This record gives sequence, C-alpha cells and structure tokens, in this order.
Amino acid sequence: MASSYHGWTKEKLMAFEQDIENEFLVAHVRAPIHLSAGNEQQLIDIFAEYDIGNGKNYCFSTHRSHLHALLHGIPPAWLKEQILLGRSMHINSREHKFMTSSIVNGCVPIAVGVAMALKRQDSPDKVWCFVGDMASSVGIFHENIKYASRNDLPIMFVVEDNGLATNTPTQEAWGDYPGKKNVKVYQYERGCAHINVANRFVEFK
Repeated sequence: MASSYHGWTKEKLMAFEQDIENEFLVAHVRAPIHLSAGNEQQLIDIFAEYDIGNGKNYCFSTHRSHLHALLHGIPPAWLKEQILLGRSMHINSREHKFMTSSIVNGCVPIAVGVAMALKRQDSPDKVWCFVGDMASSVGIFHENIKYASRNDLPIMFVVEDNGLATNTPTQEAWGDYPGKKNVKVYQYERGCAHINVANRFVEFK
C-alpha cells in the first residue's frame, strides 16, 4: 500500500474534493459536479504501482475525473479553475496527456486509437483508461477490449467497481464484466452522491 503518489495522500485528495463541494454549495460552480469518495487509496496504489503519472502515459477518464487528474500530475489550481468554469465533467489537457468524457465509454475507443498509434510508432508510452462498472458491462467496452487484446495494444483498462450504475445495483441491471488480460478491476464503496451533493440544494442568483 502506497502512502502517497506525487505528494497526494488520501487525506489531501479528500480535502480537494471537500473544497470543491464547498464551492458548489455556495453556488460558485454553475454546472454539475461528480465527486469521488471512498476510492482514494485504491487510486493512489494503482498510480504508484504503475507510475501512471510519469509524463509518458496517456490517461483517459470519465465524468468523475478529479482524482485521476491530480494523480496524473495536473496542477490542482488549474484543475479547480476548470471546475469553477463548469468543466468538471470534461477536464482535458493535451500537455498532460489527459482526456475525459461525460458520455458513457466516450473515451474508450479514443484511448484504443491512441494505443494503436503508439504501437505503430514503436513508442514506449502506454495508455490507461478508467471506466465504471456499469460502463464495463455494455457493448462498446467489450468490443474495444477485444480489439485491444487481439492486437496486443499498449493499453490497460481499469474498472472502478462501486456496484452502482448511477444509483441502481449494477449486477441487477447489467450483469458482470468479462475477464480479459488487459482489464484491471478494483472494488470500493461509494462515499458520496453520484452527482452534485446529496440532499443539498443550491440556489443560484
């Protein structure tokens, strides 16, 4: 178990998300936010074990990307600015090789395309693509991991399994994800609302 990665501890990651929640509750964020809670240590361990934020790897994320962005090396001040501008669900940085999409599995085929390009270029770089457990249960994910596996592409998919498809139990709605050689799964219990802040209403003036 890693205590930190790039200076980010579990407590610091939690503090960043708490700061964003506070900004949202006073109506400083005039767009939806998707916070993370409960998976800080697992992400630190994965990023540290594979040194994902080493400046060479590409990182593709989802609508819930704040922690991925921080661990990948995106400056927290810039990230917070983007969130305050209403871009929480689509944080993108060419400089840091970081891309997100609020569309379910929106980044998956793009990530596979980048991995194919890296292979053709004989690049030592690698692609990391994070998805939720519901996203891992639908067709486009299966097609892309099959293509990536068949073509031996330099990509790893990480399934973040909190057992929920928005607020519906994933297993009941979608069933399980397939076992593939280039899919890594970790499980955690969600510690915050799916979107915005639970049971709290914000009045914009």
